[in-house]
Amino acid sequence: MYQLHYWPTPNGHKVTLFLEESGLPYEIVPVNIREGAQFQPDFLKISPNNRMPALVDTDTGISLFESGAILLYLADKHDMFIPSLSHMGGRAEVLQWLFWQMAGLGPMMGQAGHFRNYAPEQVPYAIERYTNETLRLLNVMDKRLADRPFLAGGAYSIADMASFPWAKLGAQIAGSEVPLPNLQRWVDTINERAATARAYAIADRPDVQNADMTEEQKKMLFQQGASTVKR
Repeated sequence: MYQLHYWPTPNGHKVTLFLEESGLPYEIVPVNIREGAQFQPDFLKISPNNRMPALVDTDTGISLFESGAILLYLADKHDMFIPSLSHMGGRAEVLQWLFWQMAGLGPMMGQAGHFRNYAPEQVPYAIERYTNETLRLLNVMDKRLADRPFLAGGAYSIADMASFPWAKLGAQIAGSEVPLPNLQRWVDTINERAATARAYAIADRPDVQNADMTEEQKKMLFQQGASTVKR
């Protein structure tokens, strides 16, 4: 059994995609990041970086933070959505695209979204910088998907689960002005999976619904520094 500490963000969706695809038993523990639940002592015990998602494996007592680490843990423990160590070539393909998303697509798109939608003032250089880098990364994906159905080849994997929630939003940013036909085909394919629909439907639950943020909530989310690290 797993407890998923969750809020409906792209990083939260990554883990629900896996759990719904796998059919593993789990329960949602809402972490309302707009009301400061990520700073509660019990949550910080499992996620010292005060970020969600976090996962508790109630069978082993192991807890994890960082969405990529959670996906890799689940994939290895249950031997699904990643090749085993006996198939190092295929495993390397999955891992490099998983880490590519964690280090590149997610952070760059997060910055683009912040400066485009949430910054208290418009900073043209930042908007251009992060939007352009987002588009560059989406084009890397589009090129990669030109001759294969999924990022690591022929099989759906944790690399796809990690990238999908971000790339889905990115395809909307690109719009029709930046053609990404292979990426759009991949987004549509994953969108059509029944598990994807179930994973995203969790965001409709009353206890995890996002509402418009207040100015105080924006400050809490976007103006953190050393003083916000709870000891």
